[in-house]
Amino acid sequence: MRRITEPLGTRAVEAGQGLSPADAPSGGRGPGPTDAGTSGPGTTDPGAVVGDRPGVGVGTIRAEGLRFGYPGREVLAGVDLSVQAGELVALVGLNGCGKSTLLRLCAGLLRPAEGRVLLDGDDLSRLSRRAAARRVAILHQAAPAVPGMTVRQLVRQGRYAVRGPLGMLRDSDDSVCARAMADVGVAEWVDRPVDALSGGERQRVRLAMALAQDTRLLLLDEPTTYLDLRHQLEVMGTVVRLREERGLTVVMVLHDLGHAARFADRIVALRQGRIAADGPPEEVVTPRLLAEVLGVAGRVGRDPEGGWPVCYPDHPLDTEATIAK
Repeated sequence: MRRITEPLGTRAVEAGQGLSPADAPSGGRGPGPTDAGTSGPGTTDPGAVVGDRPGVGVGTIRAEGLRFGYPGREVLAGVDLSVQAGELVALVGLNGCGKSTLLRLCAGLLRPAEGRVLLDGDDLSRLSRRAAARRVAILHQAAPAVPGMTVRQLVRQGRYAVRGPLGMLRDSDDSVCARAMADVGVAEWVDRPVDALSGGERQRVRLAMALAQDTRLLLLDEPTTYLDLRHQLEVMGTVVRLREERGLTVVMVLHDLGHAARFADRIVALRQGRIAADGPPEEVVTPRLLAEVLGVAGRVGRDPEGGWPVCYPDHPLDTEATIAK
């Protein structure tokens, strides 16, 4: 059985090398990476100071040789990935290919069997969980119910890494929480119970909680799951806007290749625990990607106004036969 050993896009996937995001067409992707020295979230946090290491900006992620698995099943098989400050990167692939696992490794929630993750040049394994949370925020795909908790109370949970257990006993809000709620449009809901909100509204509140960590790195695990089309577009538009306004580095897992092609600077496609393609959407999103990574036959066109790739899937392929080619 042969694995894909070359990228599907025209740019090579090499260990330790990142790709510059493509220029954004109007109405789609936002601007490219911001300057590493630009002030913004995280700059007041001593844990996020990079120091005198030149060329390492606040908001960079570097994964080197990551391997991870469970008994009898390898999930990641030696992944090298570099994300530059200000990039918006989408991870795509079939269920079980390692997308969410890679995200959790980059957040420090899992430890790799081999390899390492560097945040702003610092080895993540040497940081405490609380110190890592000052560097990177993650929005999980699903969250447990929070009966009786208000929007204000949930968003305040994002301040734990900075305030600590004693600081969390204070009931007063701070400017970071206020800004986070205002930025995602939930400031008027502060006293509403979270469990009384719709799915799209709860997702915005959870995004505000992640922003309240006040980090430059934001990891999103399928942020549009379970949402209708309108709320999907609202969430994606909010992420793109916040990335621009706050100078964030965003890495998100997406199942909708159309959203990835429209909103991301760069798409990283995983297959069987390895990176199969890495580059700007216009280079990566091809009929070959659809067939060999996503297991469907289809065609790829271009949006007539924005210019981003548009996929027209036709029918599923025999996945095992496709992999064996």
